[in-house]
Formats: sequence, structure tokens, C-alpha cells
Amino acid sequence: MRPEAAIPGDDLQVFLKALASGTRQRLFSHFTDGERLTVGEVAERAGLGLSTTSEHLAVLRRGGLLQSTRTGKLVRYHADREGITELLGQLHSYLLASPEPQDTRPTHG
Repeated sequence: MRPEAAIPGDDLQVFLKALASGTRQRLFSHFTDGERLTVGEVAERAGLGLSTTSEHLAVLRRGGLLQSTRTGKLVRYHADREGITELLGQLHSYLLASPEPQDTRPTHG
């Protein structure tokens, strides 16, 4: 196996960890139609507390799935489509990386 294909980069690992939680997957689903939502709006829709929702949204943001914009005291989150596309490309390359050819011919001794 090629060394560069052996281990995903840090960004890809954080992306995959962010997606590893069912709760975060459900929270992310609120952003798939392009909406820009505050923590409070997401918490209300998801039936979670503000601090729990905030923590999960921060993980999704660090993982490259969400971006946030601040207007005064109001922070809105939205899907980071470009970041997701880039990270999915990295994942695709990693998963489909060809291993080094191995000599599988039988040895005769």
C-alpha cells in the first residue's frame, strides 16, 4: 500500500469523526436544504438542549460540514458544500487508492 494512502489526513479524520455520531447526522440533516439556522432553532427542531446542540454544531463545523456566520450576537450555521465536496474527494481517493502490485507468483525452490 502506498504510504500516502495508508492514513487519511487530519482534516478527513475530523470529518469522519463528525459524521460518526447519529445525533450529529440528525442535526446536519436540518441544513441539507440550504437553510441558515441558529443554535436555538436547531435545538428546538431537534428537541435537544442549547449546550448539547452547540457542542454538536461545533464538532460539525470543525469537521468541515458546517460554516458559521455572525451578525452581531447572532450566529447562523449552514452547510459547507465546498468543504464537504473537497473532503468527499479526499475520502474517495483514499478508499480507491490502488495498493502496490504484489508478486503473487508461486515460488519454486
